[in-house]
Amino acid sequence: AVGSATFFITTLPALAQVAQFTRAQKEEFLLKAKVVKTQSAPKGVTDTVRATLSDGTLTHEASIQTIDVYKPRFEMPLGVEINFKDTWKFNAAAYKLDQLLGLNMVPVTVERRYRGSPGSFTWWVDGVLMDEVERRKKGAEPPDTEKWNEQMHNVRVFDQLIYNVDRNLQNLLIDQDWQIWMIDHSRAFRLMTDLREAKNLERCDRDLLERLRRLDEGTLKQALGKYLTSAEIRGLLARRDKIVKVFDEKGSSALYESPRRPD
Repeated sequence: AVGSATFFITTLPALAQVAQFTRAQKEEFLLKAKVVKTQSAPKGVTDTVRATLSDGTLTHEASIQTIDVYKPRFEMPLGVEINFKDTWKFNAAAYKLDQLLGLNMVPVTVERRYRGSPGSFTWWVDGVLMDEVERRKKGAEPPDTEKWNEQMHNVRVFDQLIYNVDRNLQNLLIDQDWQIWMIDHSRAFRLMTDLREAKNLERCDRDLLERLRRLDEGTLKQALGKYLTSAEIRGLLARRDKIVKVFDEKGSSALYESPRRPD
């Protein structure tokens, strides 16, 4: 729903200033820094706001979403969706789940009020080179094909887990280190218990698979219960079971080990 990777470009001076920031420090900044300037996103349908934040020492940007829509029936170009949701809460849930799975591929996101409404404040991805649409148009090849493919497998597993119905390629950002960042999850976490596209599950990181196995209802309710309903958590767990089954049936040849991305 953001619509353009250019919306997530951070100025170069900010890169050196925040290079050593931990996720906890970014969370603290997003929660407390003053909003000093805003503008609308150039594209998109969820009223995303680009905001400049400052705590008096650091100035950095964030994206803000306050959308929270539910429709029993929603007609789209590709068909009708029942129990349609488009909500900032899913951005917060995706970040929390990303932490549980040890991926660190979803930018830091916190819950914070904006102009009287609750919403999600998401850390502006630093040093973005392009999005996946632009990469394909340019024919740009990653410097490490194996590492790139492993990241893409992580994206596919994550999207099947959260039943992401809006993973367009503009929502995959590529930074200067060729790390992939997954943004904008406001149309995920559907109630469906089946996988959306099981064929996308080709390979999986061993650590990710083990973390998936360890997920349980209690853990998810504690971490995500503020943002997901019990039915949405049950749907997630049912899809988790199917993902684990896919890779158990594929066997060890479908698994790989990759270094954990640092916080």
